[in-house]
Amino acid sequence: MSMRSQVYEWDAARTNVSGTEMTNTQFGSALSIFVGGFGNNITKPAETTATQFCVIEDIAVTPSAFVMNSLIATTLSTYRGLPTCNAAGTSSGIAGPRAYVQIRINTTDYFLDPDNVGNDGVPGTASPYPRSVNFQPCFNLYPDVYVLPGQTWDVRVTAYQSNNYAAGDLVAGNLQCFVKYTLYDGPDALIANKLLEMGISVNPGNVDWYKRTLIQSQGM
Repeated sequence: MSMRSQVYEWDAARTNVSGTEMTNTQFGSALSIFVGGFGNNITKPAETTATQFCVIEDIAVTPSAFVMNSLIATTLSTYRGLPTCNAAGTSSGIAGPRAYVQIRINTTDYFLDPDNVGNDGVPGTASPYPRSVNFQPCFNLYPDVYVLPGQTWDVRVTAYQSNNYAAGDLVAGNLQCFVKYTLYDGPDALIANKLLEMGISVNPGNVDWYKRTLIQSQGM
């Protein structure tokens, strides 16, 4: 297939041959969802070959929410499905992992501060995953992020609320990240590069439009 729309879901509590369960000692550090060594990982970094072109279309991470003291139950509980960070009735706090998601192309972070210094990225409160009635996005990854042929790319998660995530306490769904992308291969990758040169957005519809234009120009 020349065009493949793909999604990847990372969960800090999952394990496989390439990753172990995340613990509270990793909080505060940026972790690769592909090869960071924690959660479900793949065996090699995400990259494009010389005949591939990748378009990152969406990113999201587990959201957080502020919890008033009166809303914390009599036992350590959850708020809107998110673990609360304080014991019952002690103080107000944050429910959820206070997580951020960042895109990196080669060694360059995509989201930067005004002084062009990389930051933690987009907070889960702006682009939540999973989305629900309680958590709706206010951030849209537009324009899409282009990964050119021969580049390595990554999605990195930084979380800060470690109170409820001691070793063995993390369960599936507590900290997740999601990325959606389309991979163009072979002739479609060449067309994607041509569209980029023309200043036209790279998406399946425009790739098909360019193909039709070529066929019509040849009188076929």
